[in-house]
Amino acid sequence: MDAYIAALPEDRRTTITQLRERIRAAAPAATEAIAYNMPAFRLGGRFLVSYDAYQGHLSLFPASQVVRDALGAELLPYLSGKGTIRFPAGRPIPLNLVTWVVQVRLAELAAQTA
Repeated sequence: MDAYIAALPEDRRTTITQLRERIRAAAPAATEAIAYNMPAFRLGGRFLVSYDAYQGHLSLFPASQVVRDALGAELLPYLSGKGTIRFPAGRPIPLNLVTWVVQVRLAELAAQTA
């Protein structure tokens, strides 16, 4: 993952590193991987979230229906399409929202396992 991030343009490295660190902090048992050709985290071999940096935004996937229902209005300004959360480039990432997304995904995976 370090090599993937190092290959990004400099203006994207800082924010994607913040995003990565926040995801890692919210899901310390998760492991890093590549999924859908982008950085991702898996838990017990199951997909948790993926993320990537683009020229105009950073994306966090997935905004599952469970995530959308749980975070509602907090998430709405960042939703793009059915399952994409976009954070505009040049603005601070709402790191608390990232934590909530990961926590909801963790609960969603746990419920699917139970």
